[in-house]
Amino acid sequence: MLSDFGVLLLFILGAFAFIAVVLFAARLLRPNRPNVEKNSTYESGEEPIGNANVQFNIRFYVVALVFVLFDVELVFLFPWATVFGQASLIRATNGLWGWFALTEAFLFVAILGLGLAYVWAKGYLDWVKPQPKLPTAPTHVPPHLYDRVNDKYRSASAPSQA
Repeated sequence: MLSDFGVLLLFILGAFAFIAVVLFAARLLRPNRPNVEKNSTYESGEEPIGNANVQFNIRFYVVALVFVLFDVELVFLFPWATVFGQASLIRATNGLWGWFALTEAFLFVAILGLGLAYVWAKGYLDWVKPQPKLPTAPTHVPPHLYDRVNDKYRSASAPSQA
């Protein structure tokens, strides 16, 4: 008699065996006629031009992430409206349930609005961001002394040409 974990292990092993059998049968049955055109890189119906390691602007990622975040959170309003909008619940509580549901919805949307205001205030929605200003510390050391130290460090770390 197998325990519950033994049955689970048999199902997992059966799944792997099924996958192996199906892939092996597909390899035996499918035609194998490679040519230059089939082995070429396919990129949305176009011939690939240039290097594939193109650096995308990080703003695309940030805008997409903010969109997905707010979009997914707004999807939660649909089941909320289905559950809290039931007329039988509103009648059973003399309308108190409806006011509670409406207050809860406004609170949820207000929290989303605060999140949007935060993202907007931080400048994540601006396409052209202002350049950050580097802090400066007042010092009595002349800048040419820093240059001498940096030159000394560069000459010490440079490989010798012998």
